[in-house]
Amino acid sequence: MSKQDEIQNDISTHTVMLYMKGTPDEPACGFSAKVVDILETVGTEFGSKNILEDEELRQAIKDFSQWPTIPQLYIKGEFIGGCDVVTELFQTGELERILAE
Repeated sequence: MSKQDEIQNDISTHTVMLYMKGTPDEPACGFSAKVVDILETVGTEFGSKNILEDEELRQAIKDFSQWPTIPQLYIKGEFIGGCDVVTELFQTGELERILAE
């Protein structure tokens, strides 16, 4: 399975999927920690992958989304954005609306 296929499978299998540095229990950067905190605050379950464990995946997810930074959040198979976008969506209430659809 190619990394692109792996990503497609991840975002198809998990309603909410987060590609991050570290794990939800031990984020390895502040931006990943912030997105985990937001997802936990809104009470949603999510899958995650630690891109630090797989250099090929780290580049593949950037190519897949055409987005240069990590973390990256997908909801219902669609790319939502990184920390800044997720934070803004959370602050405006839009994130909860997207999750409720």
